Amino acid sequence: MQVTETAAAGLKREYRVVVPATDLEAKVNQRLDDLKGKVQLRGFRPGKVPVAHLKRLYGKSAMAEVIEAAVREANSKIVTDNGLKLATEPKVVLPSEDGAVERVVEGKSDLSYTVEMEIVPPITLTDFKSIKLERLTAPVQDSEIDEAIQVIADQNKPFAPKSDAAEKGDRVTISFQGTIDGQPFEGGAGKDVPIQLGAGGFIPGFEDQLIGIKAGDTRTVNVKFPENYEVATLAGKAASFAVTATTVEAPGQVALDDDFAKTLGLESMAKLREVVRERVEREHAAASRQKIKRALLDQLDARHKFEPPPTLVEEEFNNVWSTVEDDLKQQGRTFADEGTTEEKAREEYRAIAERRVRLGLVIAEIGEKNNIKVSEDQLTQAVVAQARMMPGQEQKVWDYYRNNPAALAALRAPIFEDKVVNFLLELADVSDKQVSREELFKDDDE
Repeated sequence: MQVTETAAAGLKREYRVVVPATDLEAKVNQRLDDLKGKVQLRGFRPGKVPVAHLKRLYGKSAMAEVIEAAVREANSKIVTDNGLKLATEPKVVLPSEDGAVERVVEGKSDLSYTVEMEIVPPITLTDFKSIKLERLTAPVQDSEIDEAIQVIADQNKPFAPKSDAAEKGDRVTISFQGTIDGQPFEGGAGKDVPIQLGAGGFIPGFEDQLIGIKAGDTRTVNVKFPENYEVATLAGKAASFAVTATTVEAPGQVALDDDFAKTLGLESMAKLREVVRERVEREHAAASRQKIKRALLDQLDARHKFEPPPTLVEEEFNNVWSTVEDDLKQQGRTFADEGTTEEKAREEYRAIAERRVRLGLVIAEIGEKNNIKVSEDQLTQAVVAQARMMPGQEQKVWDYYRNNPAALAALRAPIFEDKVVNFLLELADVSDKQVSREELFKDDDE
């Protein structure tokens, strides 16, 4: 086998590989010789089928297998001999002349092909101990517990029928038929639909026009769908709804006592406060974790500047851009509505794609250099967690991940990233900083 490097520019490599026909022929004969003792052909005793006869029957298929194996072996040898780390799968380009491939399969010509490779650049990792980070923390205040419990109480308020006109806060059960330009539209009808006035659950303006309605009343509600409505065919359009109120109910009060806690399956109000506090503490911890992880990734990005593999960047950009376009289409919005242009948006999202690819390679390098791996038990637990999210379909979820390596890899990736982050936080210089709840939950993009 002869390998010649024909191009090397940036992260692109190209090699020309030639495997002599005699080498291919020898391997085919070896395969057929192995096959001789396994096949049974009429007229021949087991193990006595002549190789020449086998070649007439199976020669081409055996040669195809040999060629495939030779290409894999040659490509693997190129990677190993040159100490390369591939960013993508090698691209094999076979001869394009008429009959060239057929001559190779027939054993009349050497196997000659070009293989294009894109590599990962060498990554020099920073000194992780020199990274300084602040872990933001916010103690859980009693007022947060009170607010959270009040939300639970509001969600569990009893409602009692009333004969008076509906007021803000009342629950009205309605049936309705919507039309646009006099024609009914898909999703525009409903029967016995409960709606709490003032909760903002319907199209803006819809609930306001129901104030004053009584059980049995019918009225027409005229509204306009928002420009960014999720159903693009309805966005920005005026609609008219014929509404009939079935019942009007007024909210009652909830006494925040042990009896209320028992309706939620807890033995006392003290236990309810304990459960709510634990939940709020988890929310604080998650927000703190997210902020320090973001700060860590920012430092990794700033400390590791290198050219990411173009193909990986292009693939990531295409994925991101497809999501952006789909979101805009569903909302019925344009780049102008977002205060930008398509050209500027492309630049911004390409930069995001480059950052993601670069960070992904850095994290992979850290994991490889420090033997950080996702165990099978951890992966199994992640699959089980996914299955629990779909009661009654656990086996279907399990089979999906078992039969889809790409889906399993997507499940493994965030686990691996978190393990690398944990490893780095142990080495970095991390100090705690107490902040307000508002600052802890502040959106970093604001």
